[in-house]
Amino acid sequence: MPKPGKIKNSSGRKSAVELTEAEWEIMKVVWEKEPCAAGTVQETLAKSRDRAYSTVKTIMDRMAEKGFLKIEKIRNLQLFHSCISQVDAKRGEFRRMLKRAFDGALTPMMQFLIEHEGLSKKQASELRRLVNKTENKKTDRK
Repeated sequence: MPKPGKIKNSSGRKSAVELTEAEWEIMKVVWEKEPCAAGTVQETLAKSRDRAYSTVKTIMDRMAEKGFLKIEKIRNLQLFHSCISQVDAKRGEFRRMLKRAFDGALTPMMQFLIEHEGLSKKQASELRRLVNKTENKKTDRK
């Protein structure tokens, strides 16, 4: 089993975290309430989706086997802690989408967003600011 926070691929390098839809739902609750028991997660998810305790617990146990969660045992209680950050999970989700939809190329994705999703003036201004900030950082390093 991989060490917590160190999800490795076959070459031994840290790989992108790829969560299923159900794992995303669970991780959001764990990040918010950790450490927490499977029952806490199931109760929280029950507000938006009816999932049986056994289903949630099984998924969480599998997530622990994958290295996404760590289990702390206190007598008969199992508390779950996250082993991956929200940033790593979002990065993995983004890279997966980028690879599938745009063959891993960022520029065509940005062009698609601008042309087909429509940006408000405020969003376009923020995007320009971020691009300029990135360009300035690269210039400063030289």
